[in-house]
Amino acid sequence: MPRARRFRRRRFSVLRLFAKGFIVLGGLWLAGFVIFLAVVLTAAPPNPMPHAGGIVALTGGDDRVSAALALLADRDAPLLLISGAGRGTYLGDFTADDAAAATRYASAITLGHMAGTTHGNALETTNWVRAHGIHSLIVVTADYHMPRAMQEMRQALPDITLIAAPVRPPAMRNLFSLPTLRLLAGEYSKYLVVRSGLSRFATSLITQD
Repeated sequence: MPRARRFRRRRFSVLRLFAKGFIVLGGLWLAGFVIFLAVVLTAAPPNPMPHAGGIVALTGGDDRVSAALALLADRDAPLLLISGAGRGTYLGDFTADDAAAATRYASAITLGHMAGTTHGNALETTNWVRAHGIHSLIVVTADYHMPRAMQEMRQALPDITLIAAPVRPPAMRNLFSLPTLRLLAGEYSKYLVVRSGLSRFATSLITQD
């Protein structure tokens, strides 16, 4: 067989193998994405909410701080960390309703200014939990963000009891819109990176959500 023909056949075999691998990986990603959607769509806070040593609200979306303040007002925990609030942010910088509640419970609230990613949220929360001797923690964030947030928190706080309190944001009200599907697909891909243990090496790519 001429060398050129053998080379073309070998190249075709490699390309075919690559295509099969791509299809298999794509199928696995899609199957996992369907499971991810099912988890997100059925997520709900426990009822009744167990009492905990603290609450952490991960900023980055609507209604998270409001939900955390409501838990604090209901005395589901005595302390609240608002993680990732951003430099120069103060309690009075929230919406009018949240600002009033935040001012009322100001002595129980800590604003975290350092975190800019979910991995950073976990590190910021770890320092706060250790400083206050907390052994159980309610985690408040958007429902689509909760799987990744809980994975980061479990890795950072393996000895702490974590209680998920997901919030359904406006972005999730129209599930089958293109922007929402794009948001969910991106979030699922970020979750896979965290599950692989690579989040600390990809902090510049995995932003806070």
